[in-house]
Amino acid sequence: MNDLNIVAEALERVLAGETLEPDTLYALAAIDSAEGKDAIIEGACRITEKYVPRKFDTCSIVNARSGRCSENCKWCAQSAHYNTGCETYDIVDHDHARHVARYNASFGIGRFSLVGSGKAVRGKALAQVCTLLKEVAEEDNINTCASLGLLNEAELQQLWDAGVHRYHCNLETAPSYFGSLVTTHTIADKLATIEAARKIGFEICSGGIIGMGETRRQRMELAIELRKAEPVSIPINILCPIPGTPLADTELIAEDEVLLTVALFRFAHPRVQIRFAGGRARLSRETQLKALRAGVNGAIVGDLLTTLGSTVAEDKKLCAEAGYEF
Repeated sequence: MNDLNIVAEALERVLAGETLEPDTLYALAAIDSAEGKDAIIEGACRITEKYVPRKFDTCSIVNARSGRCSENCKWCAQSAHYNTGCETYDIVDHDHARHVARYNASFGIGRFSLVGSGKAVRGKALAQVCTLLKEVAEEDNINTCASLGLLNEAELQQLWDAGVHRYHCNLETAPSYFGSLVTTHTIADKLATIEAARKIGFEICSGGIIGMGETRRQRMELAIELRKAEPVSIPINILCPIPGTPLADTELIAEDEVLLTVALFRFAHPRVQIRFAGGRARLSRETQLKALRAGVNGAIVGDLLTTLGSTVAEDKKLCAEAGYEF
């Protein structure tokens, strides 16, 4: 079967409501002809048109605790294993975080999340985060989320009781590649936290980072593994190599490969929200627009954790051009 036939058959099945099995998804990822890759992107546009709501989902994040992380993730500026000059603090200033939440709500941004460095934010720090997020949920007219590491069920329950109903925990990369990048925890650890969160009732936000030296097949492997997390939102980060980390000299992933990755994820997850996260600021406007049409229907907006994001005004224009309501 030639490339175009592989894509056409897969597309027909997705549009008929079927879930593609791993063998078909890996066959799509193996396509390397120009016409085949164009067909995948066009097919993803059709899937998006059929299944994806026209309301673009936006969220904003604040770094709740920065730096001195015990984990050795090779991409991360906040790991204590590397000398990156990252800003460090134990807990974000309460008034500053409230101001950011209110500011973002005033622009119509739908979600506000606190993201903390470290294997897990627990104890007194977790209590402070819960107090802050409870105030935001009750007073600032914006939905709250959290990304606080590998929490257990009792700790996750504290967040739920504070009004947080979506939990974020990225799987980061394919199981076959994860151990090359992190040795201080595993994907199984992450899935255990996700399962505990889902048991309580949380919606799950889980995705990963592309451009860390993985193959296209491994990017598809990540997409398949994410089905175990049952996410409502899949954030796709694009590696920004950070001086001082082991991935500092990693060659940037090509823009057309980013676009193809978005399209492949849409074939694997026809109805799940796919969200642009870190790294998209380096993409051309044309590539970002094509990505929105091929599957991206959400984004983290504003500044990110340790890199510059985008402006809300720019994102509103882009969304309108792609046919979304911001």
